[in-house]
Amino acid sequence: MKRAGLLILTNLAVMAVLGIVLMVLYSVFGVSTVDEATGGIDFVGLLIVAGVVGFGGSFISLAMSKSMAKRMTGAQVIENPRSEVEQWLVGTVRQFAKREGIGMPEVAIYDAPEINAFATGARRDSSMVAVSTGLLRGMTRDEAEAVIGHEIAHIANGDMVTLTLVQGVVNTFVVFFAHIIGRFVDRAVFKSESGHGPGFFISYFIAQMVLGIAASTIVMAFSRYREYRADAGGAKLAGREKMIAALERLKRGSEDSHLPDEMRAMGINGGRGTLSRLFMSHPPLEERIEALKRG
Repeated sequence: MKRAGLLILTNLAVMAVLGIVLMVLYSVFGVSTVDEATGGIDFVGLLIVAGVVGFGGSFISLAMSKSMAKRMTGAQVIENPRSEVEQWLVGTVRQFAKREGIGMPEVAIYDAPEINAFATGARRDSSMVAVSTGLLRGMTRDEAEAVIGHEIAHIANGDMVTLTLVQGVVNTFVVFFAHIIGRFVDRAVFKSESGHGPGFFISYFIAQMVLGIAASTIVMAFSRYREYRADAGGAKLAGREKMIAALERLKRGSEDSHLPDEMRAMGINGGRGTLSRLFMSHPPLEERIEALKRG
């Protein structure tokens, strides 16, 4: 219930900010999706609006990612290590961050039975690495070290920002083409002569859903690619054998991820996957292990 409430509030905040920006674009700069001279589509204006909606939502979500991750998982940041485990965890993150030339991330622990960890944050020098209590209980130090290296590699590679850019591009094209399809159906089928009739909103909604599903396969393909890169980064930082051992341990456990759906692509363990490989945020563990063995 708490997660759902936070998600609703986040989406409302994003919609409010985007609504204000779009109002400013229209009232101050005259940007519109309609060509006032012909009544047709202003393609330049539509592309600007689609870009604001597509990139705006993605970057607002990125900016809020660290605070939202803490609230949605209940992750507790280690301010002053109180145990040997916390000292080891913070020290390992510090060592790897220094080797990769990034700022020291916040280090957090969240309560979950699964073996998992994630990295998040809008900038390489202002990020967070969080590990589950299940990881601390269920992995050896060598395996856990490799997982931490994997997450530090995500940060060093700028994966959060790059994934946001990819998401922004596909969102932009979804909004752009859904609008064009909506206008075409509204005029050709419903015979609307001016403005947006009911046919536009119905067909726009359907087109956005269909195009959004298709576009998500592009985002997931990039997500799978970045997992291979992060595995290689973890192998470089902690050692190839340790990284392979960590993935083997995940394979033996293979619990479904308890991370919220909105954060599942951020974890090292993506769960068992979905109905189709096209919609998987993580490659199968067998393939990740084989990629590391090939070197």
